[in-house]
Amino acid sequence: MDSKTQKFTEEENEGYLKIDRYNEEKIASIAGHYKDILQKLGEDPEREGLIKTPERVAKALQYLTHGYDTKPEEILRSAMFKEDYSQMVVVKDIEVFSMCEHHMLPFFGKAHIAYIPNGHIVGLSKIPRVVDAFARRLQVQERLTNEIRDCIQATLNPAGVAVVMECKHLCMAMRGIQKQNSVTTTSAFTGEFAKDRTRAEFLRLITANLH
Repeated sequence: MDSKTQKFTEEENEGYLKIDRYNEEKIASIAGHYKDILQKLGEDPEREGLIKTPERVAKALQYLTHGYDTKPEEILRSAMFKEDYSQMVVVKDIEVFSMCEHHMLPFFGKAHIAYIPNGHIVGLSKIPRVVDAFARRLQVQERLTNEIRDCIQATLNPAGVAVVMECKHLCMAMRGIQKQNSVTTTSAFTGEFAKDRTRAEFLRLITANLH
């Protein structure tokens, strides 16, 4: 993305630097469609509260789907280290926010990920970054779970990978069946985690309160 498609704003009153990056041509195009959508819903897109809504929605959508512009494998490769460690590495309670591709409504929850190194470890922050790279796309939870597993397995070549994801889906809570408290759990395993003993240890670790 070149400098012409980036916008930089500083929120001085908040005491931090806020940087927004977006493609201005895409924003204008998407915003135009949302102006039409507001009209078709029976709203007046020119009234005060809605004048900037199409642009805000366009920017929000571009941010929520910025995972299409990332390469998760490169995220992992940027912090791979040779290390003689062969026990389970677990990163749990990773916050997940994604968009259901069926209704374009959010689903959110937590991911728990483990791998067993086979000559290489990876910087711990890179695992949540990989989760975000896949989650910031139009998704279904089942595919998201598999994509995270497959990326870690293919890039690190560990002895095994385990991914468990627990999410609430607003498409279930706000429409359709309208069950607000339901949680969807998905899992995916490779290698050593296909064995009952290893998988049981992983499940024990992610459910234990070790803090």
